[in-house]
Amino acid sequence: MNIGVIGGGQLGQMLALAGTPLNMNFIFLDPADDACAAPLGRHLQAGYSDSAALQQLAREVDLVTFEFESVPAETVALLSRSVPVYPPAEALRVARDRWFEKSLFRQLDIPTPVFADISSQAALEQAIGQTGLPAVLKTRTLGYDGKGQKVLRSAEDLAGAFAGLGGVPCILEGFVDFTGEVSLIAVRGQSGQTAFYPLVHNTHQEGILRLSVPGDNHPLQALAEDYASRVLQHLDYVGVLAFEFFEVEGGLKANEIAPRVHNSGHWTIEGAQCSQFENHLRAIAGLPLGDTARLGESAMLNFIGRVPPLAQLLQVPGCHPHHYGKAFRPGRKVGHATLRHAGPAGLLQGIEAVRQLMLEAGSDA
Repeated sequence: MNIGVIGGGQLGQMLALAGTPLNMNFIFLDPADDACAAPLGRHLQAGYSDSAALQQLAREVDLVTFEFESVPAETVALLSRSVPVYPPAEALRVARDRWFEKSLFRQLDIPTPVFADISSQAALEQAIGQTGLPAVLKTRTLGYDGKGQKVLRSAEDLAGAFAGLGGVPCILEGFVDFTGEVSLIAVRGQSGQTAFYPLVHNTHQEGILRLSVPGDNHPLQALAEDYASRVLQHLDYVGVLAFEFFEVEGGLKANEIAPRVHNSGHWTIEGAQCSQFENHLRAIAGLPLGDTARLGESAMLNFIGRVPPLAQLLQVPGCHPHHYGKAFRPGRKVGHATLRHAGPAGLLQGIEAVRQLMLEAGSDA
């Protein structure tokens, strides 16, 4: 089977690594000349709106998927006229715009922070009366890893805040007093079959995910699956979807969805019976979904800016490093490590050992 992937970053790279044993071949459409997924397939170097390149891609593959939300929804809609595209264009349209996303949650009775649509500085100042302070102002599109957002803690922070984010359409969200941040990796097949991985506890720093630790028998697992199921069914979704939540007293509040394989699911490569990447491919290819059960205790740490020396990482028991082959740069995700152990004590020791190597290497730990 030939699969087209819009985007050629590390997520495309890991999709190809999971798909090769399934006799899948990949073509990556990406404008970058150094797309890190390119060595694992054919690289069609072109912009995401290049109609000639899109037509070529559609002719040469059996189906198309995408690895991130910056892909224009119009691109997916255009491709879907010639070749099956999963997830569907409507999922991308909703997920790449925070206003559409939060409005969908509200429509499906999924709790969210208080939010308001912001189109000007005057609208921002008026909406603060609804959300209160502190609050978070975010661009409606293209924000990720802490980019495109500003925390407003006092009235003084309001001055110039809208212009400071580029004067583009924004959404204002009330600040959530959460006890934790968790994500659910869900997958839905063409037949409607669904599967869910264990809830993952996530630790962020400066808006960037640093550590993900899946649990077992989380008391909010069933609630998270219920909320995710509502979204999957409403969008007639096919593939992996990540749902990020704030854990609050007595329940969950929806933060955002990602219509793709997700950073907080990287632990599944070594830590689950079937990885999120393989399950995404199974889903979009119409194959049976794989087992999402954990294999012991596991965790995932992101390498930001720099990857520690592989020889040192490989000396840490249970450590499985993943180097993306990307140029090192501050604030950039350039790799990750999965840690897997039989018990929690060994897992904690492994996390601390890898963190120490990151500090010594100058990674943004």
